[in-house]
Amino acid sequence: MKKSNITWLLGVGAVALLLGIFRLSFRLQATGTVRPEGDQAVEKYLQGFASVQPIDIHTHVFKVDSSFKEMLKRLHLHVLDILVVDDMNPAVKALEPQRSDALAVVRASPGHVALCTTFDPYRFADPDFVRQTVRQINGDFGKGAVAVKIWKNVGMEIKRADGAFVMPDDPAFEPIYKDIAEHDHTLVAHLAEPDSCWQSPKLAGLDYGYYKVHPQWYMYMHPDHPKKDRILAARDHILEMNPKLRMVGAHLGSMETDVDQIAKRFDKFPNFAVDTAARVPYLMLQPRDKVTAFLIKYQDRVVYGTDLQFGREVTPTSLDQWRETFARDWRFFATDESFDWNGRQVRGLKLPESVLLKIFHQNAVRWVPGIVAGD
Repeated sequence: MKKSNITWLLGVGAVALLLGIFRLSFRLQATGTVRPEGDQAVEKYLQGFASVQPIDIHTHVFKVDSSFKEMLKRLHLHVLDILVVDDMNPAVKALEPQRSDALAVVRASPGHVALCTTFDPYRFADPDFVRQTVRQINGDFGKGAVAVKIWKNVGMEIKRADGAFVMPDDPAFEPIYKDIAEHDHTLVAHLAEPDSCWQSPKLAGLDYGYYKVHPQWYMYMHPDHPKKDRILAARDHILEMNPKLRMVGAHLGSMETDVDQIAKRFDKFPNFAVDTAARVPYLMLQPRDKVTAFLIKYQDRVVYGTDLQFGREVTPTSLDQWRETFARDWRFFATDESFDWNGRQVRGLKLPESVLLKIFHQNAVRWVPGIVAGD
């Protein structure tokens, strides 16, 4: 290992202590929050945001809270509450208690929160894996779940007994994908990571802080792990094998640096859409005219999401991040204002109202049926 890399890793512990702020979100770029000229400006953008009956297709909410419920009502907001199983995170190491916590949130916020369940991929080699998993997700459908999540540990962490990495298109998962399609539900797929995950550290990079705190997911330090292209090829193979399966690629489908790559998949796979969760800043960094043209051409295939959390430890400022992220994103998509975002000058896209309505509401209804009851 390079000496510079060893030095970099040795600094992880100290940096993690200094960067407690990152515990507020799964990723730094999920917010990159810079309050737009104060609370009055935030409220102005939130009014526009609320006017389209917004749906956030990518959240993680595990706490019943009156202030959260009030925010949903005030913003006319609906959210998809997503579960993941991650054996490196004690809070979500197993399906329970997160599933029960999320279902409690759904019940406490009638009509505003829908459940995206998941399954335990670490059990893929168990003889009864398929039968038990299908029974579990179908039971969750019976409790109101409208989608199923597959996460990046498939392709980046989980291995077979012989040391080979388990890919998303592994035959063990195929019956699960078919079952989801048969029930007319949606697969939300967070597979792979940003390009920077496989690149040398960049202090000014959007993902630098995340990989400093979570070096286990920094593939640059794990050259024996699969490359991004291999993981995305496996994702595309799922789409080829399951043309009746609706898939929403989380985080711009991990093709965040170039909308042309997303467009190629859209042209090839009519059953594929992407959400914007934690990747709006990547759209800010690409040429404005190019991003605008992409969003107008593929206005039926991009769904709004944030990757925001509302966890078990609630503070008086827990919802500030939500409000400021919604305001920032609305300002970017709906206005042509110029503003500073984390030291970068950004100009809004000012998309047509019809396109805004699709991205912030209608596409979620189309790609995740049942996310809004009766819609």
